[in-house]
Amino acid sequence: MKIKKNDQVIVLAGADKGKTGKVLAVFPKTRRVLVEGVNFIKKHQRQTSANAPSGIIEKEAAMHISNVALFQDGKAAKVGYKFLDDGRKVRFLKAGGEIIDR
Repeated sequence: MKIKKNDQVIVLAGADKGKTGKVLAVFPKTRRVLVEGVNFIKKHQRQTSANAPSGIIEKEAAMHISNVALFQDGKAAKVGYKFLDDGRKVRFLKAGGEIIDR
């Protein structure tokens, strides 16, 4: 998957189109990502212990990876893979060729 945890992404489609946030988690099997501050849902939660919150809470829900893109230099960026001379597989920006991975 071309989006990884801690990447800064922008939402391309849906109710939160145009918002940006950091990727909190990636779920490769379902091809979904959890983005901080985007795609909130309301969950009715029962109190399970004395210090757990109860009532209607808001939390982020996972969204499909096709609805987000890497956010680089103030705009959405396409990402590709290539192999370096030392054999490492790294991500790079298709527009400028800049290597993303450390």
